[in-house]
Amino acid sequence: MGPALGDSLPLMIGVALSPVPIIAAILMLLSPRARSTAPAFLIGWFLGIAIALTAFSLLASILPESGEPGPQPIIGTIKILLAAGLLFLAIRRWRGRPAPGEDAPLPGWMSSIDRLHAPAALGLGLALSALNPKNLVLAASAGLIVGAAGMATGSLVVTLLILALLASLTIAVPVLLYLVLGARLAGTLDTLRVWLVHNNATVMATLLLVFAFVVLGKGIASF
Repeated sequence: MGPALGDSLPLMIGVALSPVPIIAAILMLLSPRARSTAPAFLIGWFLGIAIALTAFSLLASILPESGEPGPQPIIGTIKILLAAGLLFLAIRRWRGRPAPGEDAPLPGWMSSIDRLHAPAALGLGLALSALNPKNLVLAASAGLIVGAAGMATGSLVVTLLILALLASLTIAVPVLLYLVLGARLAGTLDTLRVWLVHNNATVMATLLLVFAFVVLGKGIASF
């Protein structure tokens, strides 16, 4: 459990550091329905990550190399392909970044966040976590590591829960703080939102590049 968890933790940090979902959570916290939509969004995000991790870990567990000591060339090849996907996303995001002084365009649906109800917020959390290409690649990489470790069912479940919780921290922390502090947190949240909007493209491109090499290294180490 320990080695698989340790190897997967950095990948979940990459999932947690997702500017657009954090901005979406902040906008919900600044909306009139904050106490219902923001927790629902957090639950949806957590479930989406947990489902993706579970699916890829189960997929990895049925590979012929799963649980066996020594080189795992099939799993290593898949990781290298996933790293190539992250590198492609990093290049595309870097090339598409706005000119100096301009903000990266945000999705049109963000303008209607203040009108969302809890079920829609939960669905949005699921979509942003489980259907985001970056998150899918990182979850696939972590799932491969966990699924190939050959852990017992109990250890596997605990590991997946810990990883999903870590990937949810950047959404959970502002939501929980808002539930405790309420409107007193509004100024801090708005400042964070402005910074993320200004730096969204650069942050994402940098993260994608860093984690492309992280996954590449794990792929090479599997041979």
